[in-house]
Amino acid sequence: MASFVDRVVLHAAGGNGGNGCASIRREKFKPLAGPDGGNGGDGGSVKLVVDANTTTLLEYHHSPHRRATSGTQGMGDDRDGAKGGDLVLRVPDGTVVKDLDGNVLADLVGDGAEYVVAAGGKGGLGNRALSSPKRKAPGFALLGEEGEEAEIELEVKTIADVALVGFPSAGKSSLIAAISAARPKIADYPFTTLVPNLGVVQAGQSRFTVADVPGLIPGASEGKGLGLEFLRHIERTAMIVHVLDCATLEPGRDPISDLDVIEAELANYSGDLGIEGGRVPLNERPRLVVLNKIDVPEARELADFVKPDLEARGLRVFEISTASHEGLRELKFALAEIVEKARAEAPAPEPAPIVLRPRAVNESKFTVRRLGGETDYWFEVRGTKPERWVKQTDFNNDEAVGFLADRLAKLGVEDGLFKAGAVAGDEVRIGDPNNAVVFDWEPTLQTGPELLGGRGTDLRLDQSDRPTRGDKRREFTERMDAKTEARRELWTEREAGHWTNPDED
Repeated sequence: MASFVDRVVLHAAGGNGGNGCASIRREKFKPLAGPDGGNGGDGGSVKLVVDANTTTLLEYHHSPHRRATSGTQGMGDDRDGAKGGDLVLRVPDGTVVKDLDGNVLADLVGDGAEYVVAAGGKGGLGNRALSSPKRKAPGFALLGEEGEEAEIELEVKTIADVALVGFPSAGKSSLIAAISAARPKIADYPFTTLVPNLGVVQAGQSRFTVADVPGLIPGASEGKGLGLEFLRHIERTAMIVHVLDCATLEPGRDPISDLDVIEAELANYSGDLGIEGGRVPLNERPRLVVLNKIDVPEARELADFVKPDLEARGLRVFEISTASHEGLRELKFALAEIVEKARAEAPAPEPAPIVLRPRAVNESKFTVRRLGGETDYWFEVRGTKPERWVKQTDFNNDEAVGFLADRLAKLGVEDGLFKAGAVAGDEVRIGDPNNAVVFDWEPTLQTGPELLGGRGTDLRLDQSDRPTRGDKRREFTERMDAKTEARRELWTEREAGHWTNPDED
């Protein structure tokens, strides 16, 4: 079973937002006391966070599908739904986040650095939040939005100061074990090292890290052997140390030819130049040559023979033996000197600038296009607000559909459709073509509530026509004056004899 994984494809999904609630408060003597539906809770997000104690992506290799929890729906009595919790995924320091096309999305360096992979969806508004002086009792609520989904590639690039490179069995693992507390696997066969090893070296007051990567062979930059899989781990290093085997028994190999082969592979390797630490080509960084295994007499003679040629190339050369520890002290202090110089010359990290992207004055909030042929055509509406609004609408509720129509009309979508040549009955699609909301357009939408009164109102709660105290006083005065006038008219008629009885007279 693999114990070290430095590249995985992660499928992340944010939590869905909870639906809003449509509810009417009921109290004693107030059976319809107004809307009290709460909002839905927001969904949780999926975040990547650098953890110093995490060294591998093995966990995500076994479980690549991750989803944050969703928010709960709102409830009556003004109770909002609970928010979904964020899902925090711990990753090693030096993790690079890419999309499946290879574009770099984030470079996570430093303990605590984080990146939001998939944001959670917003919760829908309840009818309490949707109420207004013109819409006193909405009979609907908005649906929660779905969380974002993303497929990304995580790639670990080791953070180290010094990289040890060389042919298999050149003694890189033995060297890192001799100068640090690391204990990598050491054996007398090629490709013993299958994963990068890190060691911390102390040289006087200086402390630095050394990375040991699997051995390189000709063609490593093109995918041969294990080199291509692990060359990325030396992209961030400040310097490169060539470990050359002076005691190899393979025909056609010697320290000079080994150095030329490795140098050619480093020159051919193309790292991610847009990532911090990878801008300088590998073959242009400070280099140092180590002639290893001089405890073998023939190897010492060979090292003494090739050392002048290597120094003639401008390289510093050290003869060492990991078995007897000869030359290791001088090597450690030389590495510390180069590392300290590189750290002093490195630019100080600057905080990421705050980028403001204000909306242009003439920027359109949506677009309307006529697509299709002469007879089989439709109108496509795209925009952040229209697409979000249709996702929040419950199309089984006529009042909610009417509210959507009002929002679209206020935004100017109807005017845009008119300008594009749309007429009543034309097909309109809002949203992504693969998941669009399709309907036949009507310029004015009449729904049930509009036939009973204003959209979003309840006639049982509408008290706008209730008479005031002054109206009641005027009504009473007019009624009394009318009665007095009627009595006066009847008395006048009686005095004039209109109410006499001929039989009695």
